[in-house]
Amino acid sequence: MSVAPAPTRHPVPQLVRTLDLVAKAALVLLLALAMSAPDLGNMADKAAGLRAVAYPLLSFTVPVVWWIFWRERRPFPWAADLMVTITCFTDVLGNRLDLYDRIVWFDDWMHFMNTGLLAAAFILLTLPRTASFGATFERSLAFGVPAAVFWEIAEYFAFISRSSERRSAYGDTLADLALGSFGCVVAAIVVHRLRGRGRRSGPTGLLSTHPVPAADAGGT
Repeated sequence: MSVAPAPTRHPVPQLVRTLDLVAKAALVLLLALAMSAPDLGNMADKAAGLRAVAYPLLSFTVPVVWWIFWRERRPFPWAADLMVTITCFTDVLGNRLDLYDRIVWFDDWMHFMNTGLLAAAFILLTLPRTASFGATFERSLAFGVPAAVFWEIAEYFAFISRSSERRSAYGDTLADLALGSFGCVVAAIVVHRLRGRGRRSGPTGLLSTHPVPAADAGGT
């Protein structure tokens, strides 16, 4: 009688866990500062209150969903959770350091990087490592492009519609959408290549209906 080999577990590097926890704690502290002193946090007239609500909700979505639905079946998806948290933390930190106003290309970089990170996290959470590049590319665009559009709509109604920037908002919005879409393309390529090389870059399909091979049951 043959015995099936036990699933191989791939422990997440301690650095990823530490960065995730530190980023979450720093995010909460920066948001508290922005709410208590918007001028000091460089968030005056930049929807500090909306960010104070939306960012903690977003950064704790993965832990809540994992705890409710997957904690007994999958290890915690540290890599994907870090990617989501980083998108919130870097935006607040960028405002705190006044990088959006001091560095002309910083806003463009944020749209490219953060949309790409969110798309990469979504891929890791919803697709198995065996997914083809076509499926990975499709999933990245299907999530990332609507996310970029939603962000632009929220940004407009949150503060741009009431600021002097609204006169040039059209061109900026088109550029942001293009950069966000390009970030999704890069995310799909990077994640697929890392998985193809056997570098365990994230959990296997935590929210996916795809069957998970026994060898991948341990996740990362």
